[in-house]
Amino acid sequence: MDTDPGSPVTLRHVQRAEPRQVAGPDAQVDNKALVIAPGDFRRTDPFLLMAEDWFSSTGFDWHPHRGIETVTVVLGGVLEHGDSLGNAGTLGAGGAQWMTAGRGVIHRELAYRDEYAHTLQLWLNLPSGQKLAQTRYQDLQQGDYGVYTEPGVRVEVVSGSTGGARGPAANLWPVTGLFVTLDPDTTYSQLLASHDRAFAYIVSGTATVAGRQLWEGETAWSDPVVDPGSEDDSVSELVFTTPPGNERTTLMLFSGRPIREPVAAGGPFVMNNESELRQAYVDFEEGRFGPVPRLARVRNR
Repeated sequence: MDTDPGSPVTLRHVQRAEPRQVAGPDAQVDNKALVIAPGDFRRTDPFLLMAEDWFSSTGFDWHPHRGIETVTVVLGGVLEHGDSLGNAGTLGAGGAQWMTAGRGVIHRELAYRDEYAHTLQLWLNLPSGQKLAQTRYQDLQQGDYGVYTEPGVRVEVVSGSTGGARGPAANLWPVTGLFVTLDPDTTYSQLLASHDRAFAYIVSGTATVAGRQLWEGETAWSDPVVDPGSEDDSVSELVFTTPPGNERTTLMLFSGRPIREPVAAGGPFVMNNESELRQAYVDFEEGRFGPVPRLARVRNR
């Protein structure tokens, strides 16, 4: 985020660090890991889960969502996507899709030509008043991102803003989304809203986050430093340091204000109570999300 240079800044801390949970192959993927495990939603609010997947075939064929936004980041290979709005295409490494499921969408995510895709998918919660919002899809190529640099630091801004650079993603619940690349022996301070909860996932390399050493595949959590329900609009900083050596560090940093509402999650749907969750299944089964698309596979990029 951006701020007045004269504003006071609070130093953030890391409350916990967690390794990803590797689950191995299944019927859809060659390998899978849970980066943010679902279930303890009060500790991760407004984030619900994040999975890291490596797949060639089968991938994730047609399936529905309601009540959330998903952010799918391509780390390697090429991702093919399609949805019930008629969107279809491919995303290469560095690209991201930001999808508002809202009232309901049916989509698929496959490896282009069944070759290879390595992705991260983050589920973002939506407040009750926006769970049935209009469905929307945003295809974000790496060249679309805002970019902020300083010596030894490159920040690609997908959502929100930092250092005067603004990301292209539109979202219903304000979220800062950054990909940060750090040279060895570098210190970088990222400003964040004090009422936000933030996580930093080490995609590659190693870094010290607010004094906590993290390695590839680990996530640091920094909880709000003020009451998320207050009108406090102060800023805070999260400090990253990399060790000397030859390896750059890449990390994914997201932050957002906790929504602080009940969460009822079941399969691909996330609502506020069990009645709404049951209704989501009824609406899907009775065709209110629209028919399952009959889009052909993408053959040429």
